[in-house]
Amino acid sequence: MARHAGVSIATVSRVVNGIATVAPDLAERVWSAIKEVGYVPNTQARALVSGRSRILGLVVSEITNPFFPELVQEFENLAVEQGYEVFIGSTNYDTTRTEALIRRMLQRSVDGVAIMTFGIEEELIQKLVERAFPLVFVDAGPDLPNIRILKVNYGEGIREAVQHLAALGHRRIAFISGPLQMRSAIARRDAFLGAMAELGLTVPPEHLVEGTHTMEGGIKASEQLLALAELPTGIVCSNDMTAIGVLHGLHRTTQSVPQDVSVVGFDDIHLAQFMLPSLTTVRMSCKHLATAAVQALRAGIEPDNPYAQQKEWQIPTKLVVRQSTSFPRGSLPAMARPAAPAARRNRIKN
Repeated sequence: MARHAGVSIATVSRVVNGIATVAPDLAERVWSAIKEVGYVPNTQARALVSGRSRILGLVVSEITNPFFPELVQEFENLAVEQGYEVFIGSTNYDTTRTEALIRRMLQRSVDGVAIMTFGIEEELIQKLVERAFPLVFVDAGPDLPNIRILKVNYGEGIREAVQHLAALGHRRIAFISGPLQMRSAIARRDAFLGAMAELGLTVPPEHLVEGTHTMEGGIKASEQLLALAELPTGIVCSNDMTAIGVLHGLHRTTQSVPQDVSVVGFDDIHLAQFMLPSLTTVRMSCKHLATAAVQALRAGIEPDNPYAQQKEWQIPTKLVVRQSTSFPRGSLPAMARPAAPAARRNRIKN
């Protein structure tokens, strides 16, 4: 291989192991030679020599929520490009399953694990950090040398969502949270309450509904809001799956989106832009999250990594305005808006 590429064996080793000190032109020659001769590195042998498996662990909450497959795809693409393999598992929000999954990863000698679950329990965190092992958490974790944190700026995007609805004229705005035992669900709810308070808008207790981060939970939450004496004119949801459930729940009634109720999601999953109407949502970029997670893991694994001393990565959020938000019903701009099709207006609840 080295002879075919016209470089030393040490250079081939550095390229295959992803060491960044190799000049780009030499690295390109090595990879071209690898492709030409069909060389397949023996990962077990490399692990024995280097003491590293070049496998990254990735733990996500669930596979049924489209956000997580998108995150897995981005993470895997980046890891493979950088010479790593990926061991992936989902927890389904089960603490016992989470612990068993990470134990299996440790048995496989993964180099580090990104735990992208948005709600891992403190007790489990403590068990994991007792090991001198590179870990990446979302939102929170102990201040230890082997721990790196991805800090999601929930307030940034949710504030934009509330300000967007307020600028359209909405004053009665409800919020459907995720399960409130999850740290991220509390953070999103608190960001909503803070944004409303900044504008001097009150939130009645009945306008705060706890959901499940599922479409079924969104449907149930919409039914709870529909049962109120006066339906809010705007609904902000803690994730897109909830918002899609709300769209379906309202679709079963005479209430139209956005003519009667404006709906905002959170995540910006790929499906959001194809909903009818297309979903206004707060984007938390899977690509940004995956890039930060891989970079943070490598910072903990590779002693000479340029980010080795960095402990936190900031994850921005941003409102994406589409068709599920408009002026509130009864306002002058809304009355000047073309009426919805008669078939839609006459739809009755199943």
